[in-house]
Amino acid sequence: MYSDIIFYLGLLLSLFVLGCFFSAAEMAFSALSRPRVKTLAEGGSKRANLVLSLHERFDELISTLLICNNVVAITAATVGVIFFVRLAGEEHGPWISAVIITAIVVVLTDIFPKSIAKESPERVAMAVAPFLNFLMAVLKPVNRLIAKMRKGLSKAIIKEEENEQDERALLGQELLFRVEEAENDGDISEADSQLISNAIEFNDLRAEDILTPRVNIAGIPKDSTLERMADIFMESGYSRLPVYEESLDKICGIVHIRDFLKCMADENVPLESIIVPPVYAAPTARVRDLLTLLKKEKSHMAIVIDEYGGTEGLVTMEDILEQLVGDIYDENDEFIEEFTRLEDGTHKIECSADLEKLFEYFEMEAPADDESHHTTTVGGWIMDKLGRIPEQGDTFAHEKLTVTVTQADQRRAEVCIIAVAAAEETPEEEKDEAEEIRGSLTTISK
Repeated sequence: MYSDIIFYLGLLLSLFVLGCFFSAAEMAFSALSRPRVKTLAEGGSKRANLVLSLHERFDELISTLLICNNVVAITAATVGVIFFVRLAGEEHGPWISAVIITAIVVVLTDIFPKSIAKESPERVAMAVAPFLNFLMAVLKPVNRLIAKMRKGLSKAIIKEEENEQDERALLGQELLFRVEEAENDGDISEADSQLISNAIEFNDLRAEDILTPRVNIAGIPKDSTLERMADIFMESGYSRLPVYEESLDKICGIVHIRDFLKCMADENVPLESIIVPPVYAAPTARVRDLLTLLKKEKSHMAIVIDEYGGTEGLVTMEDILEQLVGDIYDENDEFIEEFTRLEDGTHKIECSADLEKLFEYFEMEAPADDESHHTTTVGGWIMDKLGRIPEQGDTFAHEKLTVTVTQADQRRAEVCIIAVAAAEETPEEEKDEAEEIRGSLTTISK
């Protein structure tokens, strides 16, 4: 009997070691940094090449680890019952086994190995890769069967198109999460993180998200004289301007300042010859498709047309590039700070600022679509809250914010001042403050 106990004890210890191995391997391959492993592989590490190969078959790898881990856990539970029954008898053995084996499996073979593997996932992954490669080869038929069953069940429950859309959305969110993690871990800089995040979100942008609105468009009437056109170019500071007939709703072309200067220098060059036909786009056009269209047409500007055929705004190549690399300024651009904290504790906000950025700035939840009526700017939000065109001096409250319009014209609000209400003191804070006051009075009396 003594030899049986030694045998089962040794078997249990072996199973616990295997459980630690599989748990650590699962965490290592889930948390490893592919760029780091790729760098090691390029340096000539065969283990790193094997890790990359296994990581590319991640679903099969995880399936193998889960199968092995469950087999180990079930076997350990069975052997544990036999061991403790022989050690403590049939009456107490089963429940003693349930308590001890469960504690060991959860703590020693799951939590501890995963915590250790997370600290250095690349090193652990390279250490366990050869044995995992062998196990994946052995369990390949089982993994294929499981993959077919999973695919069939997925098609039966979820429509294929909806599943693909959900996968794309989740993939974008997962990529953003991984980029944020990489920035927090110091693997990439804040600037690189922002650039990668912009590239990931680029596919979801539409023309209406980045356009210059109609009211801000500087255009040239088609019947303008050369002197008047020169004045408009000088006042606007732009190198390209749309040309319109009667109003901006009838834009007939685009003029580049380079061609305009040639026209002024040579009287034989007619004005019509330098007007380039415009590129038109719908507000819902994806920015990535618009970029392709502009490249194809060799144009740097697209006119965005609304549902009634009027001009809603325009998008330039620079607007598109700024969505990837951030704001681009040249020597003629005037830098405007959209959010400025004033000395008195209030905040000066440009009403052209993005509404989501406003609520991020004040660390608040953005209003729902039914509250903001799909407005995207602070000025549009103010107009929604007031229910009319804002005027200078208008004020309203929204949660902890008090918004006051300080600058407006006949059509819109331009600048507002926002005051933030002080957070209410909790009873404990009030008690601490009272104790502090009493302490100060005691000191003074002494």
